[in-house]
This record gives sequence, structure tokens and C-alpha cells, in this order.
Amino acid sequence: MKRDIESVEDIQKLVDIFYLKIQKDEVISYYFNEIAAVNWEKHLPKMYSFWQTLLFPPGPWRGNVMDPHFKLNKESQFQHQHFERWLHLWEDCVQENFEGEKANEAISKAKNIALLMEFKMKTTS
Repeated sequence: MKRDIESVEDIQKLVDIFYLKIQKDEVISYYFNEIAAVNWEKHLPKMYSFWQTLLFPPGPWRGNVMDPHFKLNKESQFQHQHFERWLHLWEDCVQENFEGEKANEAISKAKNIALLMEFKMKTTS
């Protein structure tokens, strides 16, 4: 039986697994590897902080999630399938490693993020 997301270490595990999948994914890896050319040593701690704040508020995250994505969208416009794929990979990572209230919350919050981000990308392009 899997356990729930209970700590910052659990978030780090989830985020690390997720972004390893992202980097290899045939649908959206190019956004991360080529368009954004993500520096993973800088990006991953930001994502740990972001998800910690969402799942265990108040948390350390301070920043604007949308601005970097708006810039990427100008370079290579996001499509519905990109948001679907991001969400699918997140859900898989959560469900493969955790179960429980916080795991369900992580999926729910990711769905909201994907919906909001997709809406904002469409309305600003």
C-alpha cells in the first residue's frame, strides 16, 4: 500500500520523478529541453517550494508562475495537447507513488493549474 504525501521530502521525490519523465516525454520535452533550456539545478528547488506552498500552506513559494510561461508561449505556442500531457504525466507520477488526501489534492491542484494556464495562454496570444 502506498502512503500519502506527508512531507517536503515526499514533494521532492514526486517533483524529481515528474521532471525526469518530462525531460524524456515525446510530446512536451522540447518545451523544457529546447525552448526554455531549463537549468534543472535552479528549476527543481523552485518547484519543490511551489508544491510545498500549494499542499502545505503557508509555504516558501514567492513568485509569478505565469510570466515565464507567457514568454515560452510567445516562442512556441502551447496547445491543448501540451496541457493534457503535462497533467497526464503529473497524475501518473502521483498515482504511481502516493495515495491519500494530499495525493488527491496534488492532482486536483494540477488540474486547476492546467485549466487556468491554458485559458490565460489563449486569451493573451
